[in-house]
Amino acid sequence: MATYLQEEHHIFREAFRKFLQKEAYPFYTEWEKQGIIPREFWRKMGENGFLCPWVDETYGGFGADFGYSVVINEELEKVGSSLVGIGLHNDIVVPYIASYGTDEQKKKWLPKCVSGEFVTAIAMTEPGAGSDLASIATTAVKHGDHYIVNGQKTFITNGIHADLVIVVCKTNPQANPPHKGMSLLVVERETPGFTRGRKLEKVGLHAQDTAELFFSDAKVPAENLLGEEGKGFYYLMEKLQQERLIVAIAAQTAAEVMFDLTKRYVKERTAFGKTISQFQTVQFRLAEMATEIALGRAFLDDIIEQHIAGKDVVANVSMAKWWMTEMAKRVASEGMQLHGGYGYMEEYEIARRYRDIPVSAIYAGTNEVMKMIIAKHLGL
Repeated sequence: MATYLQEEHHIFREAFRKFLQKEAYPFYTEWEKQGIIPREFWRKMGENGFLCPWVDETYGGFGADFGYSVVINEELEKVGSSLVGIGLHNDIVVPYIASYGTDEQKKKWLPKCVSGEFVTAIAMTEPGAGSDLASIATTAVKHGDHYIVNGQKTFITNGIHADLVIVVCKTNPQANPPHKGMSLLVVERETPGFTRGRKLEKVGLHAQDTAELFFSDAKVPAENLLGEEGKGFYYLMEKLQQERLIVAIAAQTAAEVMFDLTKRYVKERTAFGKTISQFQTVQFRLAEMATEIALGRAFLDDIIEQHIAGKDVVANVSMAKWWMTEMAKRVASEGMQLHGGYGYMEEYEIARRYRDIPVSAIYAGTNEVMKMIIAKHLGL
């Protein structure tokens, strides 16, 4: 059992699990059909203290440690991967405001992020720029007390619901090297010139709202600059460790869920007069999956311990992110195969999991980029 989780974390997990059994599990299939998580669910999460519990009490949070974030992300993933946008809000986007925002910005935005009144998103990816962040083309030119923002973002998680979007933009397009001209601007829902495109149709994560965002001479108050001008790239680098750790936690949890689904199925399904779990080939495949999952859990728990202690574990997190997402993809494929024809039926959860997991190897930096980071830390 992970040592970073104490009795109070386990009590919290039980309370959160009961909440999800009432408010999420019964409705998840319908949310998948509707293509969105209702705002009402976000508000209920906030009312019950499940949004950003780590936020300082001054701004409406509980000042909780990262262990609570781990519990929340694990339990949300057990319901379904489409709830990834809540983890993004809790542990990826809102920390930018808490870390780099002014006291005025924190007072204005954090309480509503905790209550569920505000949903957040971060807009990095563009049609022509993904993992290579320095090549973004969205610009923000200062005019008096405003920035005029022009550009387009795509694949933005929470893009439809978002009330606050942290937009990665170039405030100095002539900067050399290019990343030194990047800044973070908080764009609010009703900003003139800011519009949302279509809700994108994805292979998986059907209930997660993902959208295109457009900025056409969008007028953003200069006071919405997050941190200092030109420091955006450095802020992103500082926060990507936790972002990728959240992805690894979700992938590990998904693998554990898919393994349990598969083990249960093979113990019930019969063929040739016995359960298919009695065939050695099936036993060996489950043994291999169980071993990989156990290795992943041990590595992940160690990284979480170090992250909580404030250590720089960028290389290890990159290892975890690529290996665990690939491992989860293998478990999904094996799980579907061992379900036979039923594995291809929508009514079986393994089919949805099989669709949902591949994108985890792409977002928060592709697994190819993770290997580049690891190689760099190896001095190569």
